[in-house]
Amino acid sequence: MPTTNPAVSPRPSPAVEQGGGPGDGRTARTPADDGGGRRWCLGTRVVVAATAAWSAFLVLHVVLTGRWWVWFLVEATPPVVFVAVPALLLAVVWWARPVRRRLTPVLVVLLLAGGYLAGVGPGWRGDTRPAGPGDAEVSIVSWNTDYWEMDDDPDAFYAFLREKDADVYLLQEYLHWEGEGPVLIDRLARLRAEFPGYEVVVEGELITLSRLPVAAVHARDVPSTDNAWYWQGGKAQRTDLLVGAGRVLSVYNVHFPVPFRVGDNPLTSRFWNFLAKQHDWRTREFDALRADLAGNPNTSVVAGDFNSPWPGSLLRLDGTTAHSPGNGPLPASSWPLADYPVPRVWRLDWLFTTGEVSVPEYRFTDSRGFSDHAAQEFTLVVRGADRPSGNG
Repeated sequence: MPTTNPAVSPRPSPAVEQGGGPGDGRTARTPADDGGGRRWCLGTRVVVAATAAWSAFLVLHVVLTGRWWVWFLVEATPPVVFVAVPALLLAVVWWARPVRRRLTPVLVVLLLAGGYLAGVGPGWRGDTRPAGPGDAEVSIVSWNTDYWEMDDDPDAFYAFLREKDADVYLLQEYLHWEGEGPVLIDRLARLRAEFPGYEVVVEGELITLSRLPVAAVHARDVPSTDNAWYWQGGKAQRTDLLVGAGRVLSVYNVHFPVPFRVGDNPLTSRFWNFLAKQHDWRTREFDALRADLAGNPNTSVVAGDFNSPWPGSLLRLDGTTAHSPGNGPLPASSWPLADYPVPRVWRLDWLFTTGEVSVPEYRFTDSRGFSDHAAQEFTLVVRGADRPSGNG
């Protein structure tokens, strides 16, 4: 009869050693436990999955925005979402007890990153110092007019513009639209009557009115046939103005193409072809603006309708300073004020500067039903404008 040495214990089988053998009274660890054998509840798993999914989405958004035409559709995500999602996950992570200590720092990082991308915080406001001795102040209004006086009372429309009493107006959509095509208009006689003392510069659908002397214009050459003035014309009109003692200020009046047409059926090839075409068009216009700014030695201001919520963070204009109204803790928003039954949660209208300037006053103002865009009204202080400059 075989005997065993009582001093030597039999070696357990691998299954028992791992706690996975039948009848051993222990529970095998699974990926969805807290390390002590207790399975995560459904709520914990949802919070973990949501955090992982949002992290992946945020990385993809940073990498693909402006680079992949399919992502052009996703770029329309309201920036406030990038604050709201991690804030919501932070609010519920307390109940995910097994993982809250590990997830909380991750969610804080996601919240800070989302806040930066959305434009939250004083760092977005740029230089806000008021004018000092030798500086010059210039008041500027930038506004997408939503098809120039097309469905409005013209007298009320021009009265609305006049009451702004700005030194410079940068106005977009100086045109009408019929069906799927732009219609060229001519309101120069009315404009000169309504704004005596202003110089009027028109390029396609972009119009600049200035009380400051115009030193130079930089219109793009386009064919004079059909609608080339719209489809091939520049979308960042540059006008050089004289400020102070001969200092040149370049103002860029911007209106970039829309990403897609609201109401188009995404199940049709027409929708996706239009999306790809618009992405290519906007990319070309962005590159042209970047190149012009890079070769321009003048102090510059770039303002207008970029038709994207991301120019200040993900679609950068190198060498410029982005500015944002400082009128609350939430991201600034300028669209839509009319025409669309959705909340005003997008910022499509932007302001950038280069050179020795500050923006002590900057606000979005109501359009009183004339447009779906808020008007950008700001004061630009050009430092040392009373000292002659060699630029220009």
